Amino acid sequence: MNKDSCIHLFAGGCGGTMGAIATCPLEVVKTRLQSSTFSVMMGAPLPPAAAPRYSNSTTCNTLPPRRRLCTSAARACTSQVVHLSHNMQAPDPSRGHPRTLSLMHCLRYIVAEEGPRALWRGLGPNLVGVAPSRAIYFCSYSQMKKFLNSHLHSSKDSPLVHIMSASCAGFTACTATNPIWFVKTRVQLDINKEGHKISTSECIRNIYHTKGIMGFYKGLTASYYGISETVIHFVIYEAVKARLQERRQANPNSRTSKDFLEFMVAGATSKTIASSLCYPHEVARTRLRECGVKYRGFWQTLGTVVREEGYHGLYRGLATQLIRQIPNTAIMMATYEAVVYGLTKYCEESEFYEEFDD
Repeated sequence: MNKDSCIHLFAGGCGGTMGAIATCPLEVVKTRLQSSTFSVMMGAPLPPAAAPRYSNSTTCNTLPPRRRLCTSAARACTSQVVHLSHNMQAPDPSRGHPRTLSLMHCLRYIVAEEGPRALWRGLGPNLVGVAPSRAIYFCSYSQMKKFLNSHLHSSKDSPLVHIMSASCAGFTACTATNPIWFVKTRVQLDINKEGHKISTSECIRNIYHTKGIMGFYKGLTASYYGISETVIHFVIYEAVKARLQERRQANPNSRTSKDFLEFMVAGATSKTIASSLCYPHEVARTRLRECGVKYRGFWQTLGTVVREEGYHGLYRGLATQLIRQIPNTAIMMATYEAVVYGLTKYCEESEFYEEFDD
């Protein structure tokens, strides 16, 4: 691996890590809102077709044979179902679709029922996943863009180059890190308010014992559809960044704090537009990663959500996602650009002094 690849790999990991740490509570709320059970836990009923059917006799032994487990991880995974069966009333069919749950309402509910630490659930696998995911993504994107620019001279730095580069990078990163995000989602959806909280290691054992290795790739198809969001994001980001750089060519002597702010604005703007256009794939991906067999495929999941919750069900948690994504992407992109610039400048100065010494 050459020096340039290492710089982008390291910078991508740094950017992703900083963004994940800063916005973890919003990530937890977003994942809960996207799930099919959280609104029921908070008293927002679903229509009869969508309402989960629980009974007081729900145990591991009453689940389908392929879902039976004898480990503590199984009991942890099904504890939220047992808890729901004893603590919720049957939904009122007359109330129709679930009401909208606000960000502050969800935050207060989680803190009151599960404690402040619940807002940081899944941070461990999130940090484990975000560094390699962003590192793989930015490195793949940079290398593919460099390759395409060297072979497509008439389309250098064109939207076509950015689209192809972002698609390749998104496919590579999704495939390599889907197991980590799957575990992170399961941990964040463990909403049992009493008793044992499932740990990351228990969650991994549970998934492996029930579904095998392929179980860690559930929801991967939805992630592939989500590559379109990444493509839109980077095409807009590159266009905005190019315009900003054109405006600053009059003073190219140094990069100041204003440059850092401009990269944050470019990243936040592009990600907001991309997330708003492609959000339904995130709802589908979270539903596919839930415990159970109700959601089986990407299009089947979208159809089920629309049929049971209406079209607004495809956008549950969008406001929280945007509130999270704006600072997350701004921090990530600005950190990435700053680290790339700093390391590149350091390497160039080191080479200069080495040549001078010679």
